[in-house]
Amino acid sequence: MPTVPISMRKLKEILRLKYGVGLSHRQIGRSLAISPSVVSRYANRAAQLGIKQWPLPTGWDDTKLKHAFLQTQVKMKKHSLPDWATVHRELRNKCVTLQLLWEEYCERNPGGFYSYNHYCRMYREWLKTTSPSMRQVHKAGEKLFVDYCGPTVGVTDPETGEIRTAQVIVAVLGASSYTWAEATWSQQLEDWVMSHVRCFQWLGGVPELVVPDNLKSATSRACKYDPDVNPTYQQMLEHYNVASFACAAT
Repeated sequence: MPTVPISMRKLKEILRLKYGVGLSHRQIGRSLAISPSVVSRYANRAAQLGIKQWPLPTGWDDTKLKHAFLQTQVKMKKHSLPDWATVHRELRNKCVTLQLLWEEYCERNPGGFYSYNHYCRMYREWLKTTSPSMRQVHKAGEKLFVDYCGPTVGVTDPETGEIRTAQVIVAVLGASSYTWAEATWSQQLEDWVMSHVRCFQWLGGVPELVVPDNLKSATSRACKYDPDVNPTYQQMLEHYNVASFACAAT
Protein backbone atom coordinates (compact mmCIF):
# COMPACT_ATOMS: atom_id res chain seq x y z
CA MET A 1 0.00 0.00 0.00
CA PRO A 2 1.66 3.34 -1.01
CA THR A 3 2.28 5.97 1.59
CA VAL A 4 -0.29 8.78 1.46
CA PRO A 5 1.29 11.66 -0.51
CA ILE A 6 1.82 14.89 1.39
CA SER A 7 3.25 18.28 0.49
CA MET A 8 6.93 19.09 0.90
CA ARG A 9 5.98 21.61 3.59
CA LYS A 10 4.25 18.94 5.66
CA LEU A 11 7.07 16.45 5.13
CA LYS A 12 9.61 18.93 6.49
CA GLU A 13 7.25 19.87 9.30
CA ILE A 14 6.96 16.19 10.31
CA LEU A 15 10.75 16.04 10.57
CA ARG A 16 10.96 19.35 12.47
CA LEU A 17 8.28 18.43 14.99
CA LYS A 18 9.72 14.95 15.53
CA TYR A 19 13.42 15.75 15.80
CA GLY A 20 13.40 19.47 16.59
CA VAL A 21 10.49 19.65 19.04
CA GLY A 22 10.32 16.01 20.16
CA LEU A 23 6.59 15.46 19.65
CA SER A 24 5.03 12.03 19.38
CA HIS A 25 3.58 10.78 16.10
CA ARG A 26 0.07 11.27 17.47
CA GLN A 27 0.78 14.90 18.39
CA ILE A 28 2.37 15.57 15.00
CA GLY A 29 -0.64 14.05 13.26
CA ARG A 30 -3.02 16.31 15.17
CA SER A 31 -0.84 19.36 14.55
CA LEU A 32 -0.73 18.77 10.79
CA ALA A 33 -4.24 17.30 10.41
CA ILE A 34 -2.99 13.98 9.05
CA SER A 35 -3.22 10.40 10.29
CA PRO A 36 -0.65 9.34 12.92
CA SER A 37 -0.05 6.22 10.82
CA VAL A 38 1.01 8.46 7.92
CA VAL A 39 3.42 10.26 10.25
CA SER A 40 4.80 6.89 11.37
CA ARG A 41 5.43 5.75 7.82
CA TYR A 42 7.28 8.92 6.85
CA ALA A 43 9.23 8.85 10.13
CA ASN A 44 10.21 5.23 9.52
CA ARG A 45 11.33 6.12 6.00
CA ALA A 46 13.37 9.03 7.36
CA ALA A 47 15.09 6.69 9.82
CA GLN A 48 15.91 4.29 6.98
CA LEU A 49 17.50 7.19 5.12
CA GLY A 50 19.57 8.15 8.15
CA ILE A 51 17.59 11.32 8.89
CA LYS A 52 17.39 11.58 12.67
CA GLN A 53 17.98 15.26 13.38
CA TRP A 54 16.70 18.79 12.81
CA PRO A 55 17.91 20.94 11.10
CA LEU A 56 18.34 18.38 8.33
CA PRO A 57 21.81 16.99 7.55
CA THR A 58 23.84 18.83 4.91
CA GLY A 59 22.76 18.01 1.38
CA TRP A 60 19.13 17.23 2.10
CA ASP A 61 17.46 19.89 -0.04
CA ASP A 62 13.87 19.76 -1.33
CA THR A 63 14.87 17.95 -4.52
CA LYS A 64 16.67 15.16 -2.67
CA LEU A 65 13.85 14.83 -0.14
CA LYS A 66 11.23 14.60 -2.87
CA HIS A 67 13.15 11.91 -4.75
CA ALA A 68 13.85 9.89 -1.59
CA PHE A 69 10.31 9.97 -0.20
CA LEU A 70 8.53 9.69 -3.55
CA GLN A 71 9.56 6.05 -3.71
CA THR A 72 8.34 5.29 -0.20
CA GLN A 73 5.99 2.32 -0.10
CA VAL A 74 4.76 0.16 2.74
CA LYS A 75 3.53 -3.35 2.06
CA MET A 76 0.79 -3.97 4.54
CA LYS A 77 0.70 -7.34 6.21
CA LYS A 78 -2.07 -8.73 8.35
CA HIS A 79 -2.55 -6.40 11.30
CA SER A 80 -1.06 -7.66 14.55
CA LEU A 81 -3.51 -7.66 17.45
CA PRO A 82 -2.24 -5.89 20.60
CA ASP A 83 -2.13 -7.70 23.93
CA TRP A 84 -4.80 -5.68 25.72
CA ALA A 85 -4.09 -7.15 29.15
CA THR A 86 -0.49 -5.95 28.86
CA VAL A 87 -1.63 -2.56 27.55
CA HIS A 88 -4.00 -2.15 30.50
CA ARG A 89 -1.27 -3.14 32.95
CA GLU A 90 1.26 -0.72 31.42
CA LEU A 91 -1.19 2.18 31.66
CA ARG A 92 -1.02 1.98 35.45
CA ASN A 93 2.59 3.17 35.33
CA LYS A 94 3.38 6.87 35.71
CA CYS A 95 3.88 8.80 32.45
CA VAL A 96 2.64 5.89 30.32
CA THR A 97 -0.21 6.80 27.95
CA LEU A 98 -2.29 4.94 25.40
CA GLN A 99 -0.66 7.10 22.76
CA LEU A 100 2.83 6.02 23.83
CA LEU A 101 1.83 2.35 23.86
CA TRP A 102 0.29 2.70 20.38
CA GLU A 103 3.51 4.21 19.04
CA GLU A 104 5.53 1.33 20.51
CA TYR A 105 3.04 -1.09 18.95
CA CYS A 106 3.54 0.62 15.55
CA GLU A 107 7.32 0.39 15.88
CA ARG A 108 7.09 -3.33 16.62
CA ASN A 109 4.75 -3.88 13.66
CA PRO A 110 5.79 -1.36 10.95
CA GLY A 111 4.20 -3.36 8.16
CA GLY A 112 0.81 -4.01 9.70
CA PHE A 113 -0.61 -1.91 12.50
CA TYR A 114 -3.99 -0.44 13.32
CA SER A 115 -4.55 3.32 13.19
CA TYR A 116 -4.54 5.15 16.50
CA ASN A 117 -8.30 5.72 16.37
CA HIS A 118 -9.01 2.05 15.71
CA TYR A 119 -6.48 1.04 18.37
CA CYS A 120 -8.28 3.20 20.95
CA ARG A 121 -11.66 1.93 19.83
CA MET A 122 -10.60 -1.71 20.28
CA TYR A 123 -9.08 -0.93 23.66
CA ARG A 124 -12.28 0.76 24.84
CA GLU A 125 -14.28 -2.29 23.79
CA TRP A 126 -11.91 -4.52 25.74
CA LEU A 127 -11.87 -2.07 28.65
CA LYS A 128 -15.64 -2.37 29.17
CA THR A 129 -15.02 -5.70 30.85
CA THR A 130 -12.44 -4.31 33.28
CA SER A 131 -13.03 -0.56 33.79
CA PRO A 132 -16.02 1.80 33.38
CA SER A 133 -14.15 4.82 32.07
CA MET A 134 -10.93 6.39 30.87
CA ARG A 135 -9.39 9.63 32.12
CA GLN A 136 -7.67 12.27 30.04
CA VAL A 137 -4.65 13.92 31.69
CA HIS A 138 -2.78 16.97 30.39
CA LYS A 139 0.97 16.90 30.97
CA ALA A 140 2.67 19.92 32.53
CA GLY A 141 3.90 22.35 29.90
CA GLU A 142 2.43 20.38 27.01
CA LYS A 143 -0.55 22.43 25.79
CA LEU A 144 -1.53 26.09 25.80
CA PHE A 145 -5.16 26.69 24.78
CA VAL A 146 -5.70 30.10 23.15
CA ASP A 147 -8.97 31.79 22.20
CA TYR A 148 -10.77 35.12 22.15
CA CYS A 149 -13.61 35.59 24.63
CA GLY A 150 -17.09 36.11 23.26
CA PRO A 151 -18.01 39.55 24.71
CA THR A 152 -15.90 42.62 23.94
CA VAL A 153 -14.98 45.30 26.49
CA GLY A 154 -15.48 49.03 26.19
CA VAL A 155 -12.44 51.33 26.49
CA THR A 156 -13.14 55.02 27.08
CA ASP A 157 -10.78 57.72 25.82
CA PRO A 158 -10.29 60.00 28.88
CA GLU A 159 -9.87 63.10 26.69
CA THR A 160 -12.68 62.71 24.15
CA GLY A 161 -15.02 60.34 25.95
CA GLU A 162 -15.09 58.13 22.85
CA ILE A 163 -15.72 54.47 23.59
CA ARG A 164 -13.92 51.82 21.55
CA THR A 165 -14.46 48.10 21.82
CA ALA A 166 -11.53 45.79 22.51
CA GLN A 167 -11.14 42.05 22.03
CA VAL A 168 -10.06 39.91 24.99
CA ILE A 169 -7.71 37.00 24.28
CA VAL A 170 -7.19 34.29 26.89
CA ALA A 171 -4.52 31.57 27.10
CA VAL A 172 -4.75 28.67 29.55
CA LEU A 173 -2.15 25.99 30.32
CA GLY A 174 -3.88 22.61 30.11
CA ALA A 175 -2.29 20.94 33.13
CA SER A 176 -2.41 23.75 35.71
CA SER A 177 -5.18 25.98 34.29
CA TYR A 178 -2.71 28.87 34.75
CA THR A 179 -4.33 31.72 32.86
CA TRP A 180 -3.10 34.78 30.96
CA ALA A 181 -5.29 37.40 29.27
CA GLU A 182 -5.03 40.78 27.56
CA ALA A 183 -7.14 43.12 25.44
CA THR A 184 -6.33 44.13 21.85
CA TRP A 185 -8.13 46.32 19.34
CA SER A 186 -8.79 43.49 16.88
CA GLN A 187 -8.48 39.79 16.12
CA GLN A 188 -6.34 40.48 13.07
CA LEU A 189 -3.09 38.65 12.37
CA GLU A 190 -0.73 41.24 13.89
CA ASP A 191 -2.64 41.38 17.17
CA TRP A 192 -3.01 37.59 17.19
CA VAL A 193 0.71 36.93 16.74
CA MET A 194 1.92 39.64 19.11
CA SER A 195 -0.47 38.42 21.80
CA HIS A 196 1.29 35.05 21.60
CA VAL A 197 4.66 36.76 21.95
CA ARG A 198 3.57 38.70 25.04
CA CYS A 199 1.96 35.58 26.52
CA PHE A 200 5.18 33.57 26.12
CA GLN A 201 7.15 36.42 27.72
CA TRP A 202 4.73 36.56 30.64
CA LEU A 203 4.86 32.78 31.13
CA GLY A 204 8.65 32.81 30.96
CA GLY A 205 8.69 29.94 28.48
CA VAL A 206 6.76 28.16 25.74
CA PRO A 207 4.57 25.04 25.64
CA GLU A 208 5.05 22.12 23.28
CA LEU A 209 1.72 22.79 21.59
CA VAL A 210 -0.45 25.85 21.06
CA VAL A 211 -4.12 24.94 20.57
CA PRO A 212 -6.11 27.82 18.98
CA ASP A 213 -9.88 27.51 18.81
CA ASN A 214 -10.64 27.66 15.10
CA LEU A 215 -9.46 31.25 14.54
CA LYS A 216 -9.20 32.48 10.95
CA SER A 217 -5.99 34.41 11.72
CA ALA A 218 -4.24 31.08 12.33
CA THR A 219 -4.99 29.70 8.86
CA SER A 220 -4.46 31.02 5.36
CA ARG A 221 -6.58 28.52 3.42
CA ALA A 222 -9.58 26.43 4.41
CA CYS A 223 -9.20 22.84 3.28
CA LYS A 224 -10.62 19.74 4.90
CA TYR A 225 -7.69 17.56 3.83
CA ASP A 226 -4.72 19.96 3.93
CA PRO A 227 -5.40 23.14 5.94
CA ASP A 228 -2.52 25.60 5.70
CA VAL A 229 -1.26 27.53 8.70
CA ASN A 230 -0.88 31.24 8.00
CA PRO A 231 2.77 31.82 6.92
CA THR A 232 3.33 34.61 9.45
CA TYR A 233 1.85 32.52 12.27
CA GLN A 234 3.93 29.55 11.11
CA GLN A 235 7.12 31.64 11.25
CA MET A 236 6.29 32.65 14.80
CA LEU A 237 5.78 28.99 15.77
CA GLU A 238 9.07 28.00 14.17
CA HIS A 239 10.88 30.88 15.90
CA TYR A 240 9.75 29.58 19.29
CA ASN A 241 10.11 25.92 18.18
CA VAL A 242 6.54 25.00 19.08
CA ALA A 243 3.71 23.28 17.20
CA SER A 244 0.06 24.18 16.76
CA PHE A 245 -2.95 21.96 16.19
CA ALA A 246 -4.23 22.67 12.68
CA CYS A 247 -7.32 24.84 12.43
CA ALA A 248 -9.90 25.00 9.68
CA ALA A 249 -11.08 28.47 8.76
CA THR A 250 -14.85 28.87 8.73
